[in-house]
Amino acid sequence: MYRKFTADYIFTGYEILPANFVLITNPKGVIIDIQDINNSGDNIEVFKGLLTPGFINAHCHIELSHLKDVIATGTGLVEFVQQVMRHRTSFDEAKQKAMQNAVQEMYKAGIVAVGDICNTTDSIVVKQQSLLHWYNFIEVSGFIDAAATKRLADIKPVYTNFIANNLTQTSLSPHAPYSVSKTLFKELNLKTARQLISIHNQECRAENELYQGKDGDFLKLYKNLGIDISTFKPTGKTSLQSWLPYFNKNQSIISVHNSFTSEADIDFYKSLSAINPSFFFCLCINANKYIEQMLPPIELLRKNNCLIVIGTDSYASNWQLNILEEIKTIQSATANSIPLAEVLQWATINGARALQLENLLGSFEKNKKPGIVLIEGMNDLILTEGSSSRRIL
Repeated sequence: MYRKFTADYIFTGYEILPANFVLITNPKGVIIDIQDINNSGDNIEVFKGLLTPGFINAHCHIELSHLKDVIATGTGLVEFVQQVMRHRTSFDEAKQKAMQNAVQEMYKAGIVAVGDICNTTDSIVVKQQSLLHWYNFIEVSGFIDAAATKRLADIKPVYTNFIANNLTQTSLSPHAPYSVSKTLFKELNLKTARQLISIHNQECRAENELYQGKDGDFLKLYKNLGIDISTFKPTGKTSLQSWLPYFNKNQSIISVHNSFTSEADIDFYKSLSAINPSFFFCLCINANKYIEQMLPPIELLRKNNCLIVIGTDSYASNWQLNILEEIKTIQSATANSIPLAEVLQWATINGARALQLENLLGSFEKNKKPGIVLIEGMNDLILTEGSSSRRIL
């Protein structure tokens, strides 16, 4: 009637318990309880390693899975964006197969939910057949003010198709500050009131340079794409301080990358916390290394008690879609100075809250069905190069 699991350690979503506890579920994986092993009876499944709730991938682009190993590392964001635009079209069969493989990889490695960026309807069938939970961010871009209405009209059929196919956790979202005009930001603010949005933020230095002085590498991008930005007026402020005030309708926000986010930016976001009380900083550390060879300001975010979540980004900018590999890179970059329980919180309960799935996922709390993942190959509570994760239930 029940399944019972124990291991060297059990991470509950909040804390790490030692080996004398047992996780109890029903046959479908719904959490019943966590009990002392002496009160748990027989037929306990014993594992070596650490049991954790399933991982939440807070930022991915499953549509770009066919770009695995296509774009070179270290190009910088401006060149990377141009290469994605050149290579993103592909035969439908190849794209579908690549997405299926990516979803299967995430499932096996313990991911249970994904915040996914969508520019087309290409991923609908894969998601309908998937065992993962999806929050779909229908991405809107357009840096010319006069084109804002058309951009919204062009993307509306994509949004409508997701809803019509019962993928109801779906919302419009701005792509990035360097690709969304002032008018489009204002329109998106109205259309996303009280909803969850995601935005690529301060992924490179040039993004701040654009807003502070209409300078930097993005000017070259606009020239190459034939985009006239003569009407664009710099704010004299950083990117985050320029775009965040546009959203004043109680949106929940996932800010992705944040590689060039400063203490002043964090102070600014905190000053607007009454307007946007749910604000998450998403780390995609391997993608940052892949594109810009730059690390996000992890310690700065921690020092300021920011809500942190973890994403993989896409196969265009990562070697794998594996949350444990992101955690390993975070721990390596910080010399294992962050308690493992804290980083696991980012990957589980924080991610579930960010994607508004905390009633179902993210922790081993009664009546949730968060999935069960085993982390193996650890040195006590230290992840090693050989540490791996696999789904148990």
